[in-house]
Amino acid sequence: MLVAGIGNIFLGDDGFGPEVVRRLPPHPESDVRVVDYGIRGMHLAYDLLDRWEALVLIDAVPNRGTPGALVVFHAEPDPTSAAQLDAHAMNPDAVFAGVRALGGTVPSTVVVGCQIESVAEGIGLSGPVGAAVDAAVDAVDRVVADLLSARQEV
Repeated sequence: MLVAGIGNIFLGDDGFGPEVVRRLPPHPESDVRVVDYGIRGMHLAYDLLDRWEALVLIDAVPNRGTPGALVVFHAEPDPTSAAQLDAHAMNPDAVFAGVRALGGTVPSTVVVGCQIESVAEGIGLSGPVGAAVDAAVDAVDRVVADLLSARQEV
């Protein structure tokens, strides 16, 4: 299982994913890999060519609710998506398009996201998003445990 923090630490709350990954404790399962990809979308796309059973993305999500609110959802990639391969983009659609363009298959994906307050230039999370980081660490731990448990039941 690959746990990937994504986001740009130089754009305020967009740095949520990397901050959560930084605070995650090492995982005791040897087949769970935790990586801060930052804005390296092609790096993530290449790593996804290694047949992972599941992907957990940790990311800031567009401000459509209360800043700092966490959301956890399954994001099954649409193979017919019009997203194009973009070596410089770090959004899930561009990464998934990159994986498909390279001949890979995107694994089942769960997103642990946080509603943003601001993605203005600057380093550091806003108060509400920073306050959500510990809860996000717990949410990632629960998602990983649930995915590992489901795998053992099969």
